[in-house]
Amino acid sequence: MGRRLARELALKVLYRFEEGDTDLPSAIHSVLETKKYQTQDKDFSKMLVEKTMGNLEEIDEKIIKVIKNWEYDRICVVDKTILRMGTCEIVYFDDIPPQISINEAIEIGKKYGGNDSGRFINGVLDAIRKNYEGSNN
Repeated sequence: MGRRLARELALKVLYRFEEGDTDLPSAIHSVLETKKYQTQDKDFSKMLVEKTMGNLEEIDEKIIKVIKNWEYDRICVVDKTILRMGTCEIVYFDDIPPQISINEAIEIGKKYGGNDSGRFINGVLDAIRKNYEGSNN
């Protein structure tokens, strides 16, 4: 199915965690092992979840730095989770072009978030991309 599916599976795991299922290995197993997904999809999904959770404080700091006129705690769980995953990809996945990560996050936001999720996610992740690229020059 590809990386879109893997990202959606990662979203489901991270959403469960955010909603109180703090046993991450159990949440990963519950989401990834309930159906027969391709190994590469499961591997990418698991890696995205683990890198996101392993760098959560830094990821949240990067998001908070770029949101303007918005309280971080007021962002809905789905959008916040997608922003975390997208930020993780931009910063920690050198093999994925940032624009691909942003586009994927936008599409997932349109599917799982609210009416304005795609536009909001685009604005935040694009600002993070610019900050990240500016710090690496």
